[in-house]
Amino acid sequence: MIAHLKGIVEEKFGTNGIIVDVSGVGYEMLVPAPDFEASNLGEERKFYTYHQVRENAEELYGFSSLAAKKIFELLISVQGVGPKAGIAIMSLADAEEVRNAIANGDTAFVSKASGVGKKSAERVIVDLRDKVGIPSRYGATEVKYGGGVKTDEPDEALDALIALGFPLKEATAALEKVPTDLSVEERVKLALKG
Repeated sequence: MIAHLKGIVEEKFGTNGIIVDVSGVGYEMLVPAPDFEASNLGEERKFYTYHQVRENAEELYGFSSLAAKKIFELLISVQGVGPKAGIAIMSLADAEEVRNAIANGDTAFVSKASGVGKKSAERVIVDLRDKVGIPSRYGATEVKYGGGVKTDEPDEALDALIALGFPLKEATAALEKVPTDLSVEERVKLALKG
């Protein structure tokens, strides 16, 4: 299993395909639109990966944060939502916006993803609403990607809690009352105390 890759972005193709060179080996992967737009040719990037092995193909899906990968894994656990639909949903906005939309039960937002119909969007909401944690804000979520909007930085404190073994829901709940203007280390310490 390939957990993550760190290397130079060598090529970008299509709307979400990239090739990352890791010590002379090029790994092709599909990434959500925010990560695709934030990846510049020739720069070093780290991607957390989901490695799908099927009878006739192997595919890598890459994410700039561990939280984004976990949301993707939750999405593809929903019946009828495969990796391509999962990437399409993750391409609507940054990972926190997608998580927030699911937590708010925003079916209209999820159904805007390419290849995701109303019934699949409703299934995503029903299956995952209680698994993604509490909403960070309320109201409709806006589709941000597909046109050059710069991605927000991933929440490193959330990634750290997930790396420590917290499920996504508990990690977001632990960080809910922790001020965001503190350092990553301070935010993690306060979340663990709370």
